[in-house]
Amino acid sequence: MPRFAANLSMMFTEHPFLDRFAAAAKAGFTAVEFLFPYDYPSEEIGKRLRDAGLTQALFNLPPGDWAAGEKGFAALPARFDDLKASLATALPYAQATGVGRVHLMAGIAQRSDAKAVEAFYKSVAYAAEFFAPHGLDVVLEPINPRNVPGYFLNDFHVARDLIRELKLPNLKLQFDIYHCQIIHGDVTMRLREMMDIIGHIQIASVPSRNEPDGEELNYPFLFAELDRLGYAGFVGCEYNPRGRTEDGLAWFDQYKGARP
Repeated sequence: MPRFAANLSMMFTEHPFLDRFAAAAKAGFTAVEFLFPYDYPSEEIGKRLRDAGLTQALFNLPPGDWAAGEKGFAALPARFDDLKASLATALPYAQATGVGRVHLMAGIAQRSDAKAVEAFYKSVAYAAEFFAPHGLDVVLEPINPRNVPGYFLNDFHVARDLIRELKLPNLKLQFDIYHCQIIHGDVTMRLREMMDIIGHIQIASVPSRNEPDGEELNYPFLFAELDRLGYAGFVGCEYNPRGRTEDGLAWFDQYKGARP
C-alpha cells in the first residue's frame, strides 16, 4: 500500500503553516512534504513533526528569489556559489527533520545552451556529493512547461539519462505523475522503465491539479501498479484541493495510516 505524504505548501492551507502538521496527522497522514521550510526555524519544524508523529518525506533546496520567478539555479553558470550556499542553508533543516531526500531545482535556462548543461551536471554532482556523507538523496524533478515555462529540466528522458550517466548512488528521480502525463503521457510504462532510479513520487489530477480522484488518470490502477513494482518510497500529494482539504479526502480513506 502506498505511503502518502501530504504536501503542506498546497494542502491544509486553511491553517497557518506550522499548524498544518497537526492537521495532516489528524486527517490520517503519517508523512508530509512541503516546498520550502526556510521562513521558520529548523528546530520548530522538527518539533512540529515530532509532536504530530509524522515523517518528513521531502523538501526543496532553496530556489533563489521565488517571488521574482526564480526556480532554482543549478543550470545557471553564474550562480554556482549561490548553489553551494543553498546546500549549507538546507542541511540544518534536513538534520532537524530527519528527511531522507531533498529536491534540487534546475532553474530557468535553455537546454540548448551548452554552458547551462555543463552547469547543471556540475551542480547535480556537487549537491549529491555534498549530501552523501549525511545519508541524504538528491532528487531531480522534470517539470512541465505549462506550469513553469522555460524550466531547464522539462523532460523525463533527460533526467533519466543524466542520473544513469553520473551513477551517483544518492542521485534519484522525482517522478511527478502529473508532470509526466502532461509532458509525455504513457505514465505506467515510464514508471516501469524508470522505477530503478525513482526516489520519490508525486500525484495530482490532470489537467486540474486537484485531488487524484478522476479526470485523465486512473489513480487506483496506478497505486496498485506501484505496489506491483515494489515501490517502497513516499507518494507526495502535491495538489490543490478544490475546497477545504479535509472535504476532498474521500480518495484517501482506504490508505490512511500506511506506514513502512
